[in-house]
Amino acid sequence: MKNRQLLFLRDAFVYTFTAFGGPQAHIAVLLRDFVEKRHYVTEAELMELNALSQVLPGPSSTQTLVGVAWKVGGIKLALLTFLIWVLPSAVIMCIAAISYQMLAASGKVAHVLTFIRPAAIGIVAYAAYSFAIRFLNTPINRLLALSSVLATLILRNPYAFPILILLGGIISSALETQPHEDQLRVKLFSQVNPKKLAYFIGILLIFAALGALINRTSPFSLPVRLFENFYRNGILIFGGGQVLVPLMFTEFVELKHYLSESAFLSGYALQQALPGPTFAFTSFVGSLSMGSNGYGLGGQVIGALVAVIGINLPGLILILFIVPFWEDLKKIARIKNSLSGINAVAVGFMITALLLLVTPFNQSWTAYLIMAGSFLLLHFTRVKTPVVILLSVVLGLMF
Repeated sequence: MKNRQLLFLRDAFVYTFTAFGGPQAHIAVLLRDFVEKRHYVTEAELMELNALSQVLPGPSSTQTLVGVAWKVGGIKLALLTFLIWVLPSAVIMCIAAISYQMLAASGKVAHVLTFIRPAAIGIVAYAAYSFAIRFLNTPINRLLALSSVLATLILRNPYAFPILILLGGIISSALETQPHEDQLRVKLFSQVNPKKLAYFIGILLIFAALGALINRTSPFSLPVRLFENFYRNGILIFGGGQVLVPLMFTEFVELKHYLSESAFLSGYALQQALPGPTFAFTSFVGSLSMGSNGYGLGGQVIGALVAVIGINLPGLILILFIVPFWEDLKKIARIKNSLSGINAVAVGFMITALLLLVTPFNQSWTAYLIMAGSFLLLHFTRVKTPVVILLSVVLGLMF
């Protein structure tokens, strides 16, 4: 391995432990350290990779970093970088899940959690607000978001998510694509290597079919069912971790009852206080899902591993296979125009999750005040989410 590639791995390791604040903050650090300081890629290349990660399903920060690594050293460096980026926070979240039940038995910890939960919901509310301001800028998008809220609340089925996302993308693509842009699409598709295209689509379909097949033949195998759940979510999530959380809450807490609302929000709060990818939160959910269903320590470790692999695999496959011909793909209007509808539906999912999360507050004005306070801090100040979580912990210890 060349010295430049070893230096890149070292920088990726440092980045893993200093990247707080989610995808928006992550791209700023990449711009400063990987473009301006090290010149691994140009600013234009970084912003194009970031744009590609927004178009594709999966973890946007992870896909951007892996794409940069691919440009620096090919697929081997990309895979090593992925492991360096994902493993530390995933291991911490797995340990937290294993320790959760013991810690939750303490009355003081339970009291602190009553302050952390509304703070975490305030973070979800801020994410929903930010996405709404950014993406609900046309009547069609607002209608799509409202429709996804109503459909999700009524159907309460995890398989409603892919249908709604697909419909949102189809509707916005059909309404926003002009006839002359369709002609460009035909021309560009004729330049794409069909074998390469069939290869990466085939890999996605094989993994999806494998998960569904094993799920049907082994209904009592929770690890397999979890893999199918997380893999499916990995295909569906556009917009990064902000969209991941409401989808997982609806499926794993509201529908399947794999873990409690309190446990879910506690894990989310911890993840917000850690550097690294938001998708590492799945390690906590997978581990606690196994633990709450009677599996031991080994089962919880397997649950964390299954969750992290399942949620990241679709996005990792896509970024590695699409980067080589992104120059052509990014010009296809129907792909670009479908994103606005997909994001509008995702905002609807976030609003639904917020409604479900707030409902248990009942008449607790303290919870509403903490939630509102965390939202206002994030909206009107430069305070970051880790600070909000730490403040809620301090409040819990004081009161």
